[in-house]
Amino acid sequence: MLGSMNSSSLFEYKIMGNQIISRLNLCLSGIIVLLIASTPIAAKTHPPMSSTQVPVKNCEPTPSDYLGPFYKSDAPVRTSVGQGYILAGEVMSSTDCSPIANARIEFWLSSPAGSYNDDHRATIFSEETGGYSFESNFPPGYYGRPPHIHIRISADGFKTLATQHYPTRGDSTGKFDIVLVPLE
Repeated sequence: MLGSMNSSSLFEYKIMGNQIISRLNLCLSGIIVLLIASTPIAAKTHPPMSSTQVPVKNCEPTPSDYLGPFYKSDAPVRTSVGQGYILAGEVMSSTDCSPIANARIEFWLSSPAGSYNDDHRATIFSEETGGYSFESNFPPGYYGRPPHIHIRISADGFKTLATQHYPTRGDSTGKFDIVLVPLE
């Protein structure tokens, strides 16, 4: 077929072929970008935990996780920064699983629009039983990160811990027990 084409037709055939190859390359590039953008970035120190964390056995310390660039101290004391997701749990000692009362628990998460702001920061204190409850919007994922809530916990006589809770999409509640290590 190519042998019977004149030079003008052959030139047009080559241009069409190049256009098809260019379009295929563009499509493949788009697919690669989408795959990269949708691949979750793993936490720096441990894989994401589910919203229904496995009950603590032997009081293993809660793994630390990335503090992130958006931490600001002195978040307002309040138990809610939105609606739709309730996170609850207990703060305990790794020594004997005893509850830690009055632990300072700081939360920060992205808004439904995917940005961090002061409206989505809070500080609460654990109860005498070590229990706590915090309500927020369900945090959206962004830039390939899975939905997450940053948490920083401090208590007298214990090492300060920065960690993250990774809620499961579709859940409206999550349980996240926090086990702190005593100071040496």
